[in-house]
Amino acid sequence: MSKYGTIPASSSPPPAPAGASSSTYPLDFISRAKARGASALAARRPWRELADPGALSVPRGFSDAYRRARANLAHFAANYALVVLAVVFASLLWHPVSLLVFLACFAAWLFLYFLRDRDVDQALLICGRPVGDGVVIAFLSAVTLVLLLLTGATSNILISLLVGLLVVLFHALLHRPADSIDEEAGRWYTPVPPSNY
Repeated sequence: MSKYGTIPASSSPPPAPAGASSSTYPLDFISRAKARGASALAARRPWRELADPGALSVPRGFSDAYRRARANLAHFAANYALVVLAVVFASLLWHPVSLLVFLACFAAWLFLYFLRDRDVDQALLICGRPVGDGVVIAFLSAVTLVLLLLTGATSNILISLLVGLLVVLFHALLHRPADSIDEEAGRWYTPVPPSNY
């Protein structure tokens, strides 16, 4: 019987040719990048949930505002990062050199942070020493900010970052989180004791 038209059972990429390591094989890298990109996008929450007008209300007090901000910043972290990046990107459309630097930095962020497989690679190795995610984020943030500021669009970049962060904070304070979001936020933040006022 012919096997024409059958779908193979495994979806792994073809093996690397003889003499080529799996890390240098381009198709393996592309398939790993696609899988990591899909998993990174899976962390993003649905935009309908983020933009639900029925979930917006004014917090009842400081403790409620803090609880909302803590829960929403944890729950919508990937969405908020995309919003800030979109605001900065839009502001750089009138500064082409800054835009090119921004795109180069974005590529560095993709390869060194977002598309790195943390299950396999564990930590980034520099000079044989493991470097944690916090150090990678701090380094990439500093390099991105310094390079963009050197392009001459300093006020534009700082204002767009401020606008993006204010939009995120404003949404985090006004969006009423679901009960399950509070449990999720507790994984990253210490709980705030309830106040009696």
